[in-house]
Amino acid sequence: MAPIDQVHLSFNPQTLTLLNAVLGLVMFGVALELRVEDFKAALRTPKALALGLLGHHVLFPAMTYVLVSILKPEPSIALGMILVSSCPAGHISNFLVHHSKGNTALSVSVSALSTLVALFMTPLNFAFWGNLHPITAALMKEVAMSPWEMLEVIVMLLGVPLVLGMWVAKQFPAFAHKVQKPMKILSFIILMAFIGGALAANLQHFLNYIQLVVGVVFIHNLMALVTGYSLSAAVGLPERDRRAITFEMGIQNSGLGLILIFNFFGGLGGMAIVTAWWGIWHIVAGLTLATYWKNRPPLPANGDSGAPR
Repeated sequence: MAPIDQVHLSFNPQTLTLLNAVLGLVMFGVALELRVEDFKAALRTPKALALGLLGHHVLFPAMTYVLVSILKPEPSIALGMILVSSCPAGHISNFLVHHSKGNTALSVSVSALSTLVALFMTPLNFAFWGNLHPITAALMKEVAMSPWEMLEVIVMLLGVPLVLGMWVAKQFPAFAHKVQKPMKILSFIILMAFIGGALAANLQHFLNYIQLVVGVVFIHNLMALVTGYSLSAAVGLPERDRRAITFEMGIQNSGLGLILIFNFFGGLGGMAIVTAWWGIWHIVAGLTLATYWKNRPPLPANGDSGAPR
């Protein structure tokens, strides 16, 4: 069995092109639910908003750097962890916050701004932490990927569909309202089908190396969830806001991560397997935590930001 750093998962160019279009469609569906008011609402809760954005795009990548230093996984796995931590919040975070009786309005605001910020922060974080860490630096030099190339792809995958979806929602609100729910369901099914398809097409590789990533992903995801809640509590946010920030930090856009891996890294084994498993595990962990919280409604608190949506 070859070392995981030498394994490349298969994904033909035609399927990859289709996948790029699918992720754009998913982002378009998410954008249909966004309004300019969501961004304005975020500015009315600056402390929670700042914590969500800084926690997601600054603290989590830095903590991942430290975690990689402690766990010392194979270089391609470590690079996958850094890429996951550099991605914006996952599309299901809003659903999980709503399910947990958290502050959905805050979650939507943070997710929307997180996606906008990710246009620049994802390639910046990945290039910075990937080149800085001694475990991954050699691999970064080997692939020689320009952050500007990644920025271009991310703008096409996230930025253009986001702007287009918000424009459609503003110009054709009745249509947007009618297709929001079907688009959300379809987007989730397509995303899961993609992750499942990527695993099924490379099942033997997945079975050979899964034991190397299960524990790593569990610790990585738990660290993000616990940090989100702990920091929110430390700065005095009400319970509903704590739940929102927890999921905004702990749910990553692993679909974007996989597309970047197949676009720029040829499906590099450790990166692809750890990112695909993240895509599965954060849903399991998120639904478990959200269901636990659903049965324990948060107590109302003074200064609680926003009503449930």
